[in-house]
Amino acid sequence: MVASVNDQLRLLCVHAHPDDESSKGAPTVAKYHSEGVHCVLACCTGGEEGDILNPAMDRPEVVANLTEIRARELQNASQVIGYDEVVMLGYRDSGMPGSPANANPASFARAPLEEATERLVGVVRRVKPHVMVIYPAHQSTYPHPDHVRVHEVGLAAFLAAGDPEAFPAAGPAWRPVKLYYTLRSSKRWVAWASKLKELGRQLPWDDERLEMISKAPHEEVTTEVDVSPWAHVRQAALRAHETQVDPSSSFWFGLPPEVEAELGQVDEYHLAFDRCGSELPETDLFAGIKEQARL
Repeated sequence: MVASVNDQLRLLCVHAHPDDESSKGAPTVAKYHSEGVHCVLACCTGGEEGDILNPAMDRPEVVANLTEIRARELQNASQVIGYDEVVMLGYRDSGMPGSPANANPASFARAPLEEATERLVGVVRRVKPHVMVIYPAHQSTYPHPDHVRVHEVGLAAFLAAGDPEAFPAAGPAWRPVKLYYTLRSSKRWVAWASKLKELGRQLPWDDERLEMISKAPHEEVTTEVDVSPWAHVRQAALRAHETQVDPSSSFWFGLPPEVEAELGQVDEYHLAFDRCGSELPETDLFAGIKEQARL
């Protein structure tokens, strides 16, 4: 079935772990939720390999129940952001590159591509999103196995969901209109780091890593969504992940809101597939789709 624009607009975001939904595009989701868009999160793993980065939460009872606690944190953060539904894809966290968790057969990175794609296709066909958001192909600055897999599985699911001959057991075909990659451009990383230095705040990276990030390849930014009224949602959602986010972290909270506003409060995206002929550059993930709805 081809996506219809005569009903409620729908957005599906695919993320790797609990907390990724907060650090990547949370203000965008808050914006669209406030406009009546039905917003769904597909989280591919339970984040079982996450480190406890908040010293106040590094307690034996937390360590012993980290999986359950991270699930609660995800639900809390999703409510802050405005997701209408959270779907767990059911895989285990694969851990950082080269870690023993990479070899776990239950991990997302070890899952057969066809199996994981079918699971996500089932979500796509049930939710019927007009727009999907996944991770980019270029991930050289943070090549986490699960992040790489989100791109592979997300792209495969977007392409297969509208094919009635692909994964027939996953439900009737549904063809999303647009696929985006969520980005943070080198330009914005460098501007952020420069402001931290200017304010005398501690940089989380050394100069060598910052130089690498400044030159890292990434997809073209085709779409900038102004999220000024919702920019605070990102920090509020991150704070809901009490085990994973240190509230004193300069990485997450080093810039005062007024300084972040100076840098421009936009979320960046790359339009990877477009079935409605939207004109670039864009300021709206639903550009072209809304125009069709008005015809």
